[in-house]
Amino acid sequence: MSYRRALLAGLAAISFASVAPAFAAENPMVGGAPMYANKNIIENAVNSKDHTTLVAAVKAAGLVDTLSGPGPFTVFAPTNAAFAKLPAGTVDTLLKPENKATLVKILTCHVVAADAMSPVIEKMIADDKGTHDVKTIGGCILKAKMVGKDITLTDENGTTAFVTIADVKQSNGVIHVIDTVMLPKK
Repeated sequence: MSYRRALLAGLAAISFASVAPAFAAENPMVGGAPMYANKNIIENAVNSKDHTTLVAAVKAAGLVDTLSGPGPFTVFAPTNAAFAKLPAGTVDTLLKPENKATLVKILTCHVVAADAMSPVIEKMIADDKGTHDVKTIGGCILKAKMVGKDITLTDENGTTAFVTIADVKQSNGVIHVIDTVMLPKK
């Protein structure tokens, strides 16, 4: 192989290598599945094995069309393990048709009508001297704070969730994975 051809092959390999990490960063893995920025919240969430309870709850609440819509939405998405922290039988009870209103209230307390990536949330926390009130579409007020480098949310009952995966970009907003279910004021 000529020197010129070897040089071009080397440059091509370098340019592909530098593109690969950027592509991977745009499609983070959540629950074993890539999350594509060109898909909406529902299209991505249904593929996460860590969010099967959340997806079932969204379907039972009739919120699929809403969260598939144009948004923008910021969804603080509790994992299956977060739902498992609730008292035994809570999820089964909430999924019953007669409890739809309560389920809708709980789920919409995890949704903000904005596209708030973590740097924006961190700036709001700093601007508000360490605690920022996050108003959800469900009418809940979550308190956002920083604990070290982690964003936390505290619901109106004093329960705190950590953002475990931030900035999962969606075509209609962003998902931040959280480790605890946020509940409306009792």
